[in-house]
Amino acid sequence: MALPVRSGDVRPMLSKWDPFREIEDAWTKMGSLLGDVVGGGAPEGRTFSTLANMITPVDIEETDDGFIVEIDLPGVSKSNVTIDLQDNELIVGGVIEERERTGKLRRQARRTGSFEHRIALPGDIDPESVHASLSDGVLTIRCVKQRATHPRRIEIDAA
Repeated sequence: MALPVRSGDVRPMLSKWDPFREIEDAWTKMGSLLGDVVGGGAPEGRTFSTLANMITPVDIEETDDGFIVEIDLPGVSKSNVTIDLQDNELIVGGVIEERERTGKLRRQARRTGSFEHRIALPGDIDPESVHASLSDGVLTIRCVKQRATHPRRIEIDAA
C-alpha cells in the first residue's frame, strides 16, 4: 500500500506527519495572501499582516465617564509604542523587536516587526485626559468623555 505524499514536499518520507505544522503552513499562506490583497508590508521592514492585526486581542469598555481600551502587546517595551489621538480615533503603533537568539530557530510563530491599530471610539473624548500604561504585556489606555453641553434656557433681561 502506498502512502500519500504532498506534491512538492522535499521532506524525507520517513518524517512523521505533523497536523499542527500543516495548519500553521496554511495559516501563514492565508495571511500572506490577505496581506498582498489588502496591502501588508511597509518599506522599512516586515510588518504584521492585516489578518494579524484583526486577531490581536483588543477590548474597549465604556464606562459612565469614559472609555478603557486594552491591547495585548506581549514582549513590547513602552519605548517602542506610540499612541496618537486624531478626532475620536486612537492610533497605536510601534515595533516588536526580535530578541537575540543563541540557538537555531526551528519555528517562529511569535510576531516581530511594526504594527498599527486604529481604534474608533464611539463618543467625544477630552484629548487632555488620555492616559496610558503598559503592564504585564497589556497596554491600557484610559480616555475621559468630553463633558456634554447641557441645554440651558437663557432668560432675557429687561432693558
